Amino acid sequence: MHWNSIGEFFAMGGYALYVWGSFGACALLLAMEPLLVKQRLTAVRRLLRRERLADSLEKNYP
Repeated sequence: MHWNSIGEFFAMGGYALYVWGSFGACALLLAMEPLLVKQRLTAVRRLLRRERLADSLEKNYP
């Protein structure tokens, strides 16, 4: 496609809401993914620490 102005580019031939909405949704998901992975990793590490502590307490108190 060929646009004559920057306004026409951002209007995307009448499909601006779909096009820019898709870009926005993709950018949001790409930004959220590392945050969610870090949150899950923290939760798993916390769970493993609790299990290790429970095992050590169980061994010390028969």
